[in-house]
Amino acid sequence: MTRASLDKQPHEVASMFDGVAANYDLTNDVLSLGQDRRWRKEVAKAVDARPAQKILDLAAGTATSSLPFAATGAYVVPCDFSIGMLREGKKRHPHLPLTAGDATRLPFHDDVFDAVTISFGLRNVQDTDAALREMLRVTKPGGRVVICEFSHPTWAPFRTVYTEYLMRALPPVARAVSSNPDAYVYLAESIRSWPDQAALAAVMQKAGWGHVAWRNLSGGIVTLHRGTKPAGPK
Repeated sequence: MTRASLDKQPHEVASMFDGVAANYDLTNDVLSLGQDRRWRKEVAKAVDARPAQKILDLAAGTATSSLPFAATGAYVVPCDFSIGMLREGKKRHPHLPLTAGDATRLPFHDDVFDAVTISFGLRNVQDTDAALREMLRVTKPGGRVVICEFSHPTWAPFRTVYTEYLMRALPPVARAVSSNPDAYVYLAESIRSWPDQAALAAVMQKAGWGHVAWRNLSGGIVTLHRGTKPAGPK
């Protein structure tokens, strides 16, 4: 599934995230009404990182999402394509090996990681299929992927209200708390255009992931997709 990233080129998206790096975590907390903290806890449970395991955290931004994995004793590599985000993250978490990387051309060898995870970043990748294949490539056979992404609320009346919030309420709130509110207009549009739960599961399966399943959070506002790399020959 190749996406035009809503007419933005990869360098434009990276520049956009560079511009919101300083207040990114605070802005997300405000816009999600604090739900993002609960979502990240669920991601940590699903990844189930353990001591000495190697975890790749893609679209890690300032590496806030990587901290729960590091706390388990796992070796976590926060990776992002926004240099601004990585610089901000390095200031806050100098002990973590923050790495610059494009999700469609990851700078890692084959079969390295026990688990790969990406939260709220897959929809910003220009080529979703290529990213999912790259995640598969760098994951050990039998290893797992956990994708946390905005999705489609399952209850139709709530879905309508949610869409109205995204397109009408989110931009003015972002203007009040973000250093680059236009970035959040783009994010709202990218959420609205993202495929639903079953469609993303099908894309994951096509990329080679097995045992694909998903679980809705907050009524489907966010969904956790999981998959396993087949242990047998490719």
